Amino acid sequence: MNLKKSLVALAAAVTVSAAASAEELSVAATPVPHAEILEFVKPTLAEQGVELDVKVFTDYIQPNIQVDQKRMDANFFQHKPYLDEFNAGRGTNLVTVTGVHVEPFGAYSSKIDSLEALEDGAVVAIPNDPTNGGRALLLLQKAGLITLNDASKITATPRDIAENPKNLDFKELEAATLPRILNQVDVALINTNYALEAGLNPTEDALVIEGSDSPYVNILVARPDNKDSEAMQKLAAALTSDSVRAFIKENYEGAVVPAF
Repeated sequence: MNLKKSLVALAAAVTVSAAASAEELSVAATPVPHAEILEFVKPTLAEQGVELDVKVFTDYIQPNIQVDQKRMDANFFQHKPYLDEFNAGRGTNLVTVTGVHVEPFGAYSSKIDSLEALEDGAVVAIPNDPTNGGRALLLLQKAGLITLNDASKITATPRDIAENPKNLDFKELEAATLPRILNQVDVALINTNYALEAGLNPTEDALVIEGSDSPYVNILVARPDNKDSEAMQKLAAALTSDSVRAFIKENYEGAVVPAF
């Protein structure tokens, strides 16, 4: 075998060896911005020997179930108040690996241009899961539309409303459906990932939106048995890198805010 053939064979062997040693890491994510951010870091992780397999989900239940049942290694779609509520309600023990970004929660309407224009008895749609429903009510309280019995209760429901001067009629619906029924209600409180998917621009279209001081940081979530694995820690480092910070700022223009 001549030198050229030897070098080609050696290169092929190294490539096969690298591929064989690559560790696969499966992550469940909602489409925007979570899956987009994961796809962005995929080449970086490949260089570090981690093959990232991103599975897209459009609900807030299955990503946690899949990780808990060890069908997936991790997920990236939720904030810690939601995770805490899920763990308490489902008896799971999923844990935070790292915080990545904040998606400021907003109120949207196709019928009015400001919350001041809401008429008596207006229909307001909010998410039906405890933490995002509570988050919506806290934002409406901050906007001066309602007052809650406990001004800081993150799992508040319409039953916790103490004062409702405009007699707003609250409808609790699945978070993912809210953009689709926007024209059927007066106002809908929508998670930013679903707003972005629906073509809404949170910084321009929202009637009111959370500030950058929101406590609802979106997190990478895993199990206690794999959260400290080398591959998981490489993913955590990639998601909190300067390049991801720049990617978020460039692509989402304030609708998604880095939390690191």
